[in-house]
Amino acid sequence: MLLEVNDLQKHFPVRGRGARGRSASVKAVDGVSFSVGPGETYALVGESGCGKTTIAKLLLLLERPTGGSIRFDGSDILQLDRKGVRDYRRHVQAVFQDPSSSLNPRLRVSTLLAEPILAHEGWRAARDRAALRRRLVEVLEIVGLPVGALDLYPHEFSGGQRQRIAVARALALRPRLIVLDEPTSALDVSIRAQIINLLSDIQREFGLSYVMIAHDLALVEHFSTTVGVMYLGKMVENGNSDRVFAAPAHPYTQALLGSAPRPDPDHQPLEGLITGEIGSALDPPSGCRFHPRCPHMFSRCAEEEPLAIRVAGGPADDTPHTASCHLLETTSETSRMQTA
Repeated sequence: MLLEVNDLQKHFPVRGRGARGRSASVKAVDGVSFSVGPGETYALVGESGCGKTTIAKLLLLLERPTGGSIRFDGSDILQLDRKGVRDYRRHVQAVFQDPSSSLNPRLRVSTLLAEPILAHEGWRAARDRAALRRRLVEVLEIVGLPVGALDLYPHEFSGGQRQRIAVARALALRPRLIVLDEPTSALDVSIRAQIINLLSDIQREFGLSYVMIAHDLALVEHFSTTVGVMYLGKMVENGNSDRVFAAPAHPYTQALLGSAPRPDPDHQPLEGLITGEIGSALDPPSGCRFHPRCPHMFSRCAEEEPLAIRVAGGPADDTPHTASCHLLETTSETSRMQTA
């Protein structure tokens, strides 16, 4: 595996004490595990506040985890020295949600694209300006922009073109993994397909892996290899995208997919499947964190946190399809699999 995340935790301490008199902390991510292979796209989905963006920040080392491990190409990145972290960041880049905010409006595109190269290669890149410019032209061609774009500022482009520039900047260091944080949500519907097709073409050409954060379930179903469904800092379901979308096992995943709009005039979204608001990460519910909203809740759900259960029915060589729900333990076709 290229990326292996095991029992990842991120708790943000806050002043004062929690509801039960304990020292208070926001459990943004609380024991999440998943893996990403070469050339795969792993998607994280869930309601706002479930911890998706925090995981992205942890992968990019913009935040340090409270616990757990992140292994990249076999190495624990949390144990790397300064030089190792610098090398890791060369191989892991990001494309953010809004290119209008992620691109410095005062810099020309040539400077925006050259900045990461110069930061990592220093004088070696700076001394040969012609070779540097050829590299910039090359990444622009990959994302479908003309060479003249190098001399322009971000505000002189459309939203879709700005996101292409952001993708080009991520490609400048020839990374192996790119974190995509809602890469199309700030774009017009007509432009989204173009960006997704561009990312797909780049992935096939260079063998890149993606970790994508998204709310658009249709996009996730079309674009991802594997999907992880998060709720209040926990991974409630994980598996091959085709399997999860065809046969969701967790009640939350079922509700999430059932409420998604479809381009079918006869389709009726499921109503009344879940009620209420997502709980507080400062004082999450006991047991299964979804139980206050779950229509299938029984007493054990409020008392005991469920383990990941392997859902039967997939091919033997398929990515394990797991869900954390006590209901699955009563089904003879499932077997318990506690995550490491």
